[in-house]
Amino acid sequence: MIPTKICGITNLKDAKVSVENGASALGFIFYEKSPRAISIEKAKSISEQLSESVSRVGVFVNHEKEFIDEAIAEIPLGMIQLHGDESPNFCNQFDLPVLKALRIKNKESLSAMNDYNVAGFLLDTFSNNQYGGTGETFDWSILNGKSENPFILSGGLNPNNILDAIDSVNPVAVDVNSGVESSPGIKDLEKIKSLFKNLKNIKSTGFHFG
Repeated sequence: MIPTKICGITNLKDAKVSVENGASALGFIFYEKSPRAISIEKAKSISEQLSESVSRVGVFVNHEKEFIDEAIAEIPLGMIQLHGDESPNFCNQFDLPVLKALRIKNKESLSAMNDYNVAGFLLDTFSNNQYGGTGETFDWSILNGKSENPFILSGGLNPNNILDAIDSVNPVAVDVNSGVESSPGIKDLEKIKSLFKNLKNIKSTGFHFG
């Protein structure tokens, strides 16, 4: 199955359901302005009750390095995802693999890939007023033949469009958040089951979330 991250995990039940259905990674969002925000303490508690086989990804938005280092020290993160306006130099300060999120507005948005030396890029939908979690897709045709870098597709993915998305842009992994929720921060069991049922025949790309 294609590597799949279920992001915006806020409770143990949703974490376990995601893993049981096939998630290869879970995303903990530490951005305090997100409706899916979680504390380091709660993320640590949830993580301690999960199998080591699933990767934990910490999602940060313009956080100080000290805060990120604290999260790394407390939680066995496999990767960190920098989803704000972090500079290339900032991204190079960590021992863990880094995913740099880019908010895609147009073809020019992809040029930032040339500036970063990171493990991979997560491509999300541009919004003027929020960093991710928009529930909206971007124009996938922007990606056709435009990226030689491995990227994870995010932004408005759900059980109904996930196969079209993969077929359209051939990502190394997918990241799903609001598309499997019943409300912000609360996952929907049936949507998660439906998502992974649709993904079961999509072969793995070999990408690993850390």
